[in-house]
Amino acid sequence: MEQYSLADGTDLVRAARDSIELYLRNPNSDASLAKAQVKRHKKRAGVFVTIMHYPTGELRGCIGSIDPREIGEAVVDAAISAAFKDHRFVSVSLGELDHMVVEVSVLSEPVLLKGAMSTRLRSIKIGRDGLLVKYGHRIGLLLPQVPIEEKWTKERFMEEACKKAGLNGSHWKQPNISIYAFTAQVFREESPGGNVIEVSNKIE
Repeated sequence: MEQYSLADGTDLVRAARDSIELYLRNPNSDASLAKAQVKRHKKRAGVFVTIMHYPTGELRGCIGSIDPREIGEAVVDAAISAAFKDHRFVSVSLGELDHMVVEVSVLSEPVLLKGAMSTRLRSIKIGRDGLLVKYGHRIGLLLPQVPIEEKWTKERFMEEACKKAGLNGSHWKQPNISIYAFTAQVFREESPGGNVIEVSNKIE
């Protein structure tokens, strides 16, 4: 996975926040102003944008895609979707801008885990790997930071990824399920609109 600098990460997080604010002030905006901020970022990658309440860290929205796109445009589109199209939450309001932090995750290409289930399980590293589960038309994805925040074991991580795909938690043990691992560089505001840091991976 190509590494992005802190300056790059700061650009992406700022563009994500600005796109949310622009949309709040003008829902008919085509997000072109926010995309112009990051037009130099032409490299392609999967991207997720996560919004969290500050200071509790409670999830407020998270949407993105594993499919590679031009990273600047992908961040803006994911930010608007996370703020206004995540059906688990009501849309973000203008008054919340000063009470939320924005996080951008830049994803590597997923790698299919092979071998017996015990082998697949051993290959996963909590803090390094995210999981993508595919079974027929069902797809579930969890970012690498999620099992750290939730204090999950590898087994629980697998179970929750299956549930995200709408499957039974134990479905990861089925031989015909496809499980992929991926890594991510994660950039996050320390406070609403504040300094951006790269979140360190915690390898178990």
